[in-house]
Amino acid sequence: MVRPHLPLNALRAFEAAARHLSFTRAAIELCVTQAAVSHQVKLLEQRLGVTLFRRLPRGLLITEEGQALLPSLQESFDRMADMLERFQGGHVQEVLAIGAVGTFAVGWLLPRLTDFRRLHPYVDVRLSTNNNRVDIAAEGLDYTIRFGNGAWHDIEAEALFEAPLSVLCIPQIARLLEKPEDVTRQSLLRSYRHDEWPEWFEAAGVSPPQIRGPVFDSSIIMVEAALQGAGVALAPPLMFSRHLASGAIEQPFPIHVSKGCYWLTRLKSRSMTPAMQAFSTWMMAMAQETKEAFA
Repeated sequence: MVRPHLPLNALRAFEAAARHLSFTRAAIELCVTQAAVSHQVKLLEQRLGVTLFRRLPRGLLITEEGQALLPSLQESFDRMADMLERFQGGHVQEVLAIGAVGTFAVGWLLPRLTDFRRLHPYVDVRLSTNNNRVDIAAEGLDYTIRFGNGAWHDIEAEALFEAPLSVLCIPQIARLLEKPEDVTRQSLLRSYRHDEWPEWFEAAGVSPPQIRGPVFDSSIIMVEAALQGAGVALAPPLMFSRHLASGAIEQPFPIHVSKGCYWLTRLKSRSMTPAMQAFSTWMMAMAQETKEAFA
């Protein structure tokens, strides 16, 4: 594409003046004189054949034409600034956008992410969390880490490890649970997967009660409710190892039920970048360590 000559100085002067609604403050930001900013804006107005500002006794009023021009300029300058900031120490930072189930992000990924940053200092990791419902394409993600069976349309999925569910509760409640039947007399905190508690009771050899209680879309929130004494949670102990180690919560029974595993997923149409390859290799190695540690 052949571009016409772009009057970058004039465009920058206009964008700064539009943000500040002041030639004087724009001049301070750009380290030039107020007259220079005013001159550049006039040159741009002459080139476009429109008026971009109404000059008022105290400041500026941007016109409709100026309002139409401003968003594209701000987006362009922001993108250029972002690109320049990615150059560091003679290297370019490669952005890696990751979405993860909140429970996995807090309970497993964050404690290990420093290691990835140490090994790959020029990968700029951007992490967002979700409740297992995510649109990779719409959110512009390179990878997502999800829980399930790995069957997602147009998705390449690599299995990481299982995270079986078990009863977790505060010590005061754990002391009341001498046998699995005792769980039926507690408030059962549950997720949106309605079959989890029935399957746990089946694994424990107990006839399940009528299950009522608060429903949570995240095990993090569910376990937080358990920490506050609201009941017993059915959640993956692997993701709450720090709580268990500190004694804040306990796992009263060695009874587990598996509902799937965590997966590293990406769009099949997404070409692998060096940062993605580095993250995938690292994730699979860390996942293998986890499987071996909890075998």
